[in-house]
Amino acid sequence: MPRHALEVADIFRAQGPAYRRANAGHLSLSQLKVMSAVEACRTDALGGHVAACTKCNHQHVAYNSCKNRHCPKCQGPAARDWMAARAEDLLPVEYFHLVFTLPTEIAHIAYWNKRAVYGLLFKASAETVTTIAADPKRMGARVGITSVLHTWGSAMTHHPHIHMIVPGGGLSPDGSRWVACKPGFFLHVRVMSRLFRRLFIEELIALHRAGDLALFGNLTGLDDVSAFAAWLAPFRQSEWVVYAKPPFGGPEAVLAYLSRYTHRIAISNSRLISADVQTVAFRWKDYRVKSGDRMKIMRLNTGEFIRRFLIHVLPDGFHRIRHYGLLASATRKSNIAKIRTLLGAEPAAREDASTTDVIPLTLREPCPDCGSAMRIIETFRRGEVPRSRAPPRNQAA
Repeated sequence: MPRHALEVADIFRAQGPAYRRANAGHLSLSQLKVMSAVEACRTDALGGHVAACTKCNHQHVAYNSCKNRHCPKCQGPAARDWMAARAEDLLPVEYFHLVFTLPTEIAHIAYWNKRAVYGLLFKASAETVTTIAADPKRMGARVGITSVLHTWGSAMTHHPHIHMIVPGGGLSPDGSRWVACKPGFFLHVRVMSRLFRRLFIEELIALHRAGDLALFGNLTGLDDVSAFAAWLAPFRQSEWVVYAKPPFGGPEAVLAYLSRYTHRIAISNSRLISADVQTVAFRWKDYRVKSGDRMKIMRLNTGEFIRRFLIHVLPDGFHRIRHYGLLASATRKSNIAKIRTLLGAEPAAREDASTTDVIPLTLREPCPDCGSAMRIIETFRRGEVPRSRAPPRNQAA
């Protein structure tokens, strides 16, 4: 794929130095690292290799990727590899997509307490689903969950929410049978919403009592436990947004659907339209529009665009994809095997290693001229100049 005409990296390289000077002392080390990684990604700053076709005379220089999880150019390959690893976990059952969202005012607390509140968002949403699914009056089963954290809306504003993918059923308490949900229906949305609300508020108060929340802006007067509890009281009565999307069509559809969520970041290069010193223009989807074309163009001050991008940088070491219940890492393989046996399903098909293994020094991407295998003939480090005179490759965004 050719390089996009405009990339986030272009904006960072052109306007990043001025933004860093203007905001010196206000950017975290993690944010500064992300900016540097995005700027250097697939440039000679990271070194690279020279690839040559095994059949024709084509050669090109390919620079290394930064592999930063916030980099727009690195998420496509990362998603592909993750999806390949997850293919063996798919079951021949219906799948459902659940979304858990925080009220705007509580999301403000998450803005300054990302590690604590994002972690609580994962915990409360997963506990909600596992608790209700295990209720004998509901499904009475142990379920499996894959949760993905997104922290943005389409306009790159702060909007933390969990996308959850769940198989339509689970194991009975004694593990002897598969308990399927009703066709086309997983769990009651309103029941999930209310339990999620209660669990989240209780745990948020616990964080506050432990002194693990930093409160700023119009929340600075809520350091007292009773004052904080009083501020939270209205949220115990309001409706929290939890919804379920229609079931997927099958295992292949699940993989395709998951790929649109697992490694998505605040904005992709494909949405960018133009950028200069003053303004960045990009496409966004206005969900307030109920019918017709939701796609619009937003123009932001360049500094504001960079700020919005950086507010979605996650704390170092924070996992944005997590698995719970039957899909928890420690027992996932054995649980999947047991469920397949109970369903009378064949084990997930494995591709022949002889056709999938990559020969050392051979690249996955074929020759752009003839389609044959490409082989690495030279590697070079940062600051080194490749001996080959091959032209630099237009890398995919």
